[in-house]
Amino acid sequence: MNAGSHRFERVTDRRGLRQFLAFADRLYGGEPRHVPTPRQQIRGWWRAGVPLYLLRDAAGAVVGRTTLHTDADFDAKLGRRCQLFGLTEFTEHAARPLFDAITAHADADRDLLFGPVALLPNQAGGVITSGYAERGFVDSAWNPPWYATAYEAYGFGRRFESDTWICPVPAPPGSAPPVGVDPDGARIELHRGDVRRLDAQLDLLRGMLNASFAQLGYYTPISAAQLRRQTDGLAYLLDESLLLYLTRDGQPVAFVLCLPDISEFLIAVRGDLHRVNQVRLLAARRRYRREAVLIVKGVLPQYQGRGYQRLLSAHLHHNLHGAGYTTLRSTYVERDNPASAAQYRRLGGRPLHGYTFYAKER
Repeated sequence: MNAGSHRFERVTDRRGLRQFLAFADRLYGGEPRHVPTPRQQIRGWWRAGVPLYLLRDAAGAVVGRTTLHTDADFDAKLGRRCQLFGLTEFTEHAARPLFDAITAHADADRDLLFGPVALLPNQAGGVITSGYAERGFVDSAWNPPWYATAYEAYGFGRRFESDTWICPVPAPPGSAPPVGVDPDGARIELHRGDVRRLDAQLDLLRGMLNASFAQLGYYTPISAAQLRRQTDGLAYLLDESLLLYLTRDGQPVAFVLCLPDISEFLIAVRGDLHRVNQVRLLAARRRYRREAVLIVKGVLPQYQGRGYQRLLSAHLHHNLHGAGYTTLRSTYVERDNPASAAQYRRLGGRPLHGYTFYAKER
């Protein structure tokens, strides 16, 4: 497709894929606040058939990139035929030509543009709208201020406005609260991660995750295959004391998963986690066990309001401090979810980045 002096083309070969990856390196070269999406993940999406596109200027230089994809579950959640886009990066002057190309290239039966998502809002994506002085982190976004300006000048509106959070990890005020028997007589037990049983534990978490997040407007259920792809390589990163879940009479009811924050390593290797870099990361993993990222937490709907998440948070706090972590960051929390935000405030936390997705009628 040609749009004025720009050309929009799908990535069809490895040369184009290299250019897709290299564009973000060039755009964010020397920028220590932007954490790149791992290259191996992008390559995996391309091999799986996710359409990647490049925007070129009149001289043939890449000035923008994006995916264009769809998801039936997300359509059903929003009740709309959505054209999703993600991994969306652009130079300042290329914003309008890129958005023009996305609009023109969207499937004819799609009536809503939604993004940036990679590949869904409950996986990654988004645009930060404040907190630009603070670096990004794993599974979160960082972009310059003119990204939000460009989206909104084109007519995109904000959806699912949220904040990421940052919390200190001070010494706990006392011992971790006991885990025993609920007032109704149910036996409550605390479990922690175990790399030898990680696949089984992740499947337990998947069931709780899908049930506890079903009420959120952006969330679509994650399948076992999707979970395997998203957690590929997790075992060598996992700090077992930061994966916690509760059972009630043997049935899982609440969970929290944190990971050591390897953002600085990803920045240093430009998101390239090839085997040699994985070995380097494994050898240096103690260096990256001072800061952590809370990836996800939840309670089954029928057990919300019983203090289970507060109990897990207290034990997580003890484990973080005991292992020497000094800072905890959290992926985005919607602003209409005050209960989750309150847990961070109790730790002395504060919002880090304003966060949003964007939608536009076609």
